[in-house]
Amino acid sequence: MRPAVDELPVSQPPRTALPRLLIVDDDRTTVRLLKTLLELDGFEVSISPRGADVIPLAQQVKPDLILMDYHLSDMQGIDVVVALRAMAEFATTPIVVASGLNVEREALEAGASKFLIKPFDPENLQTLFTSLIENTKA
Repeated sequence: MRPAVDELPVSQPPRTALPRLLIVDDDRTTVRLLKTLLELDGFEVSISPRGADVIPLAQQVKPDLILMDYHLSDMQGIDVVVALRAMAEFATTPIVVASGLNVEREALEAGASKFLIKPFDPENLQTLFTSLIENTKA
C-alpha cells in the first residue's frame, strides 16, 4: 500500500552556503559600495576597517576570500597578509590586495593571490572572486 501524497516527506533542494568574503578597508564609501554590489552578486560579506581586527574576525567568519586594502589606518595590509599566510587555516585562502599605487610585486611576495590597482571596476569582481574560490577548492 502506497502512502497518501500528504504523508510523503517534503523534499527540498539542499541549501548551499553563500561564499563568504572579508573586506578589509578603511574607506567607508568604497566598503559600502562593494558590500552592496557583492551581496547582490550572491556573496556573504563581512567588513573590517582595521588590520588589527582581521585575524580574530577571519577566525570567526572563516572567509572563502579576503579583499585587503594595501594602506589601512593602523597598519599596512601586506603585514596582515603575511600574518594570515603564517596561519595554517588561511595558508590557501585567496587574498586579493588592492591599492592606488602599483605595489603588485610587493603584494604578491607577501602572499597575495592577486593584486588590483585602484580604481578597479567592481563589475568584474564576482567573476574574479568566484574563480579564485573555485581554484582553491579544486
